[in-house]
Amino acid sequence: MITIEFLGPIAQEDITIEANSLQDVADFLQKDPKLSPWLDSLAIAINDKLTDSLDAPLNDGDRVSLLPPVCGG
Repeated sequence: MITIEFLGPIAQEDITIEANSLQDVADFLQKDPKLSPWLDSLAIAINDKLTDSLDAPLNDGDRVSLLPPVCGG
C-alpha cells in the first residue's frame, strides 16, 4: 500500500491504494473528475524526492506527494 498526499489547493484528504508504479497512481487519479484536471500540471515526489517518470517503481509504504503549481511574488 502507498499513501498519496495532496498538497496546496487540491484540498483532498490523503488516500491509500495498491500501486506498483506512478503510472498506477496516475490511472487511479484520472478516474476522479475532481482530481484529473490537476494531473497535467503537478510536480510529483516519492518519499520527498522529485521525479518525472511515470515508470518510477513504488514499494509498500511509499508516500507519493502531489504538488500543484504555485505562483507568488
